[in-house]
Amino acid sequence: MTEPTPQQWTGEDLSDREFTAIKELLRDRRQFDLGQYKDRCIRRRIAKRLRLCKVTNIASYLSQLERDDNELDTLLATVSVHVSHFFRNPDTFRILEQKILPELCQRARAVGRTELTLWSVGCASGEEPYSLALLVDTLDETGLDMRILATDISASVLETARSGHFEATRMKEVPAAVMKKYFHADNGRYRLIKRVRDKVEFLRHNIMTAREYPEADLILCRNVMIYFTREEQERILSRLAAALPEHGILVLGRSETMLDGMRCYYHPEFPVERVFSRTAQPVSAPVD
Repeated sequence: MTEPTPQQWTGEDLSDREFTAIKELLRDRRQFDLGQYKDRCIRRRIAKRLRLCKVTNIASYLSQLERDDNELDTLLATVSVHVSHFFRNPDTFRILEQKILPELCQRARAVGRTELTLWSVGCASGEEPYSLALLVDTLDETGLDMRILATDISASVLETARSGHFEATRMKEVPAAVMKKYFHADNGRYRLIKRVRDKVEFLRHNIMTAREYPEADLILCRNVMIYFTREEQERILSRLAAALPEHGILVLGRSETMLDGMRCYYHPEFPVERVFSRTAQPVSAPVD
């Protein structure tokens, strides 16, 4: 049978054997478990990457995945992409604005610190870290430098995020006053003003394979853990614990839960919103 041309690739064109081979590569090389996701959705996302790469032969593409870590990471970014929007789960951001950020600032000033780091893990197109930047811009904090770090595994996704352009559908939770003050209409889309864009530093980082995690006072790792095996979740949570100081804050996604073996490191502050504070317990599990 003739292979489909690049423009014809659909998820159904992948044989079960080929689909399984791709899933096993992501699982074995990146500890990314697709078992809980609907095959049809994942097939469509793989086909999207095949069309973009103008693939005409799956066997050659599988060989490329085995030898090219960059392509493997790009495929991973394609299948794991999630649609986000500003202030997703507004109650979570209200807690951050009214409780978490003021308390972190107060603790920092009490010990003479001049900088706080806020880290958005798996930032995708940037709505989450920019939401943090908007909160920071409204804080009346003097003498504190609030660094916002946003990371993702895909260079192309990060480049899109840096541009600060968003469809109206991503803005539904943004208050009208905030829209007026911080966004400009631009050819049917909206662009965040440069002063706020400049508050966010976008970096490529893969929490599954990175040798180092940046130290941070607040870590948003929302809707990221759901893609990993339990073993990998434990490893990542222990490494995040090592990156946080005592009383530092970790925020997970609403559909994610804290694993029992990690509860010694995290105290639930706002359980419904999956907001946890770092305990004083030293990290005993291997973090590399």
